[in-house]
Amino acid sequence: MELINLKDKKIVVGVTGSIAIYKACELVRSFIKSGANVFVVMSDSALKFISPLTFEALTRNKVLTKESEDWTTTLNHIDLVQDADAFVIAPATANTINKISKGIADNILLNCALAYPKPLIIAPAANTVMMQSHYTQGSIKMLKVNDVEIIEPQEKLLACGIKGEGALAEISDIYYATVKSILQENFWKDRKVVVSGGGTIERVDDVRFISNFSSGKMANALALALYLKGADVCLVTTKKSNTLPKDIYTLEVESALEMQEYLNDCVRVAKKGKVSKASLNNPNAIGVIRKKPFLFMAAAVSDYRPKFPQSGKLKKDTLGDEWDLQLIKNPDILQELNKEGIITIGFKAEKDENKAFDNAKKALNEKNIDAIALNILKKENNFGSDKNEIIFITKEKETLLPLDSKINVALELLEVAKELDNE
Repeated sequence: MELINLKDKKIVVGVTGSIAIYKACELVRSFIKSGANVFVVMSDSALKFISPLTFEALTRNKVLTKESEDWTTTLNHIDLVQDADAFVIAPATANTINKISKGIADNILLNCALAYPKPLIIAPAANTVMMQSHYTQGSIKMLKVNDVEIIEPQEKLLACGIKGEGALAEISDIYYATVKSILQENFWKDRKVVVSGGGTIERVDDVRFISNFSSGKMANALALALYLKGADVCLVTTKKSNTLPKDIYTLEVESALEMQEYLNDCVRVAKKGKVSKASLNNPNAIGVIRKKPFLFMAAAVSDYRPKFPQSGKLKKDTLGDEWDLQLIKNPDILQELNKEGIITIGFKAEKDENKAFDNAKKALNEKNIDAIALNILKKENNFGSDKNEIIFITKEKETLLPLDSKINVALELLEVAKELDNE
């Protein structure tokens, strides 16, 4: 899980009487590590499972319970949530879910939920039968209609001994959904974005291949940053990551030809666009607003591929002392893609610092793209590292994105990329 900078953000975490409550400690700790100011509110049932002292030790803030509520301070169900950037209830029992959907507020946690002025985030955790009850399912549908974010539970062996749906979602999924509720912005929200990543693999035979040292980390960071900003992301990569949010639509490919095929399809779909909710809800809007899609080409595509890839394993006894491996040129995917109607940003990694800028400017013009992210490889930001430094180059100007973690660089990159959409 990639921790995101949440400095100066206030997050309220509600916990209910579920055996999964111990996992809430990990969630709270993740928010704390991200720099957020975290407050915990506990239902009466939650107190049977864990002491408020645990959360107070983690957050360094007083926990709100029925007994600790204080109207001479901000530790009450009104003041605590009014200025919160996010309110997530994890774990949320079936009882809590059903009551919130009906507007019932008969305990301190439900008081807070009813008083919170923004959409709630709820991560259910319950026995399978209770979870699948038509009452609970009806409540979940009602909550979704009212813009409550439901983090779907997992299917696994539950504490009650039943194997089925009802286990609390992964902490990373709850974390990312909460961060997204804080960071998403109108520019990127629902905008279709395609990201390519990783180094393509060109098979020589069934055990050998030609590739490069690209780790795919920058593309993964971009996909995550876009997701957190609210974009509708399609990631086409050779380096699939199991740590990315499950909501990021990911296509795993291998060769340059396969990547080209999938990117053509993804770009075509992205160009269909998505109607802005603002235009639908605004009676004075003229026509329909469609957000222009973006393409981030962060993949390191192999320049050549074997001319005659073989099945099985080629034996050295058959090949002899020397092996003349014939290669043919791969298509230039970025050059050949139909870029009309999509804002395109290329990526270029260079080793020669003296020629890097000129090579990037040349690629910007020859490939007819809107911008290029130049990465001059050094020891601290080489292939596979967790840091990067980028010079963002357009036809008008250059912007340095200083050395930082790849997720922070990705977030900064999205800020400067917004300038490319003049519509």
